[in-house]
Amino acid sequence: MTDFTTFGVARLRDGLRQGDFTAREVADAFIVKISRAKALNAFLVETPDHALAAAKAADAARAAGEALKPLAGIPLGIKDLFCTAGVPTTAASHILEGFTPTYESAVTQNLWDAGAGMLGKLNMDQFAMGSSNETSAFGNVVSPWKRNDGGNAPLAPGGSSGGSSSAVAARLCPGATGTDTGGSIRQPAAFTGISGIKPTYGRCSRWGTIAFASSLDQAGPMAADVRDCAILLEAMAGYDSKDTTSLQLDVPRWEQGLSANLSGIRVGVPVEYRVDGMPGEIDRLWEQGIDWLKDAGAEIVSVSLPHTKYALPAYYIIAPAEASSNLARYDGVRYGLRDLPAKDAGGGTGLQDMYAATRADGFGAEVKRRIMIGTYVLSAGFYDAYYTQAQKVRTLIARDFERAWAKCDVLLTPTAPSAAFALGEKSADPIAMYLNDVFTVPSSLAGLPAMSVPGGLDVKGLPLGLQIIGKPLDEQGVLNAGLAIEERAGFTARPDAWW
Repeated sequence: MTDFTTFGVARLRDGLRQGDFTAREVADAFIVKISRAKALNAFLVETPDHALAAAKAADAARAAGEALKPLAGIPLGIKDLFCTAGVPTTAASHILEGFTPTYESAVTQNLWDAGAGMLGKLNMDQFAMGSSNETSAFGNVVSPWKRNDGGNAPLAPGGSSGGSSSAVAARLCPGATGTDTGGSIRQPAAFTGISGIKPTYGRCSRWGTIAFASSLDQAGPMAADVRDCAILLEAMAGYDSKDTTSLQLDVPRWEQGLSANLSGIRVGVPVEYRVDGMPGEIDRLWEQGIDWLKDAGAEIVSVSLPHTKYALPAYYIIAPAEASSNLARYDGVRYGLRDLPAKDAGGGTGLQDMYAATRADGFGAEVKRRIMIGTYVLSAGFYDAYYTQAQKVRTLIARDFERAWAKCDVLLTPTAPSAAFALGEKSADPIAMYLNDVFTVPSSLAGLPAMSVPGGLDVKGLPLGLQIIGKPLDEQGVLNAGLAIEERAGFTARPDAWW
């Protein structure tokens, strides 16, 4: 019997168009597999009816001889940050538990318009704040990977899009949506041996996507390979008048433009990304990636991004500042959780008491930490010392990239400073957790397209990723470099189905 859950987006799409199998068969296979993978805790809500309805529409269209939509009958996982009409959306936070939107996010609506179905809503770090998927109010996601040294410690799938990365790696869905604020598509993709791309800021509408840091948040796809990411990104992207930061540009045909021939392409290797204490296996993979791109015809050049060392501290000022503003709307008045404190001596409670009780109970520790940091750096007397300075650093980082583009077309770096770590290993040390974003944050601050592709395994048999960063709007160049690495790496390792 054919196991359709081993097929990627492109193979499912092509098979459905050729009539090799039905969309109903595909949907049924993934629904059954999800039901057997509860131990991963990847899905917060399962929506088999949505996936089956899309499958029914696809099969009916084919039976009638109609041209199929680009993603007809393809079942996807949706990160729980995207509002979905009639389906609970919580951002993995207790404060939004029970919230069911009456509207659809622009990104998910684009996917449904393309014919895709939804298998369910995927777990994540609460309000997208985290690098390990341990801050979810509904329990952490577990990576489907295990170390080969006999240790049984459950591993982090990365974050905040950990539910998406775990589900795709475990073949619970052929593709998933993610969001990336400082690396939350790329780092989890690297941890679980899949591909994921953050497009140029503004390529995908933010409307209907629960906000973390509005000047940084960007949706993108996560899938088994580069081609599948290109297919999904074409469906997700597009101008949206409801989002003032949305780019009014046509969506390129990224899949059609895929090419692993990099003749004439200059690949920059930033010297500042060779950080102290970086594991030797990360450095060796980086060197191997350089050789792969040379083999694809690229010219390798050394470049300097001198303000890279300031990116992480600047990010952890700007992002919490924006979060403190965005999350002020969760006060127990309009939707979500409402906690009423004990009555005061006068027999009543004040509005401020209700705000405080709701937010104290509804937000997790990491969310509270970032709100407090953000409120502090925006407060009178500290705004100029911290927030204004961080924005100046952000400008300098963007200028570093602009200067680099005079010498190269794309950049190659590691995606993360290590392979997946065990759950609980870093959760007690916020700074150690924040350092997971050291390679991904700079391109986020500059709004650039960037992608992670799997390059190999570490000594314990865990995936390692390579990152490609591109010029503004050059998703095609990023995808092509990713394809060149993918073809030469020949990464086919998959986690054993222990769950």
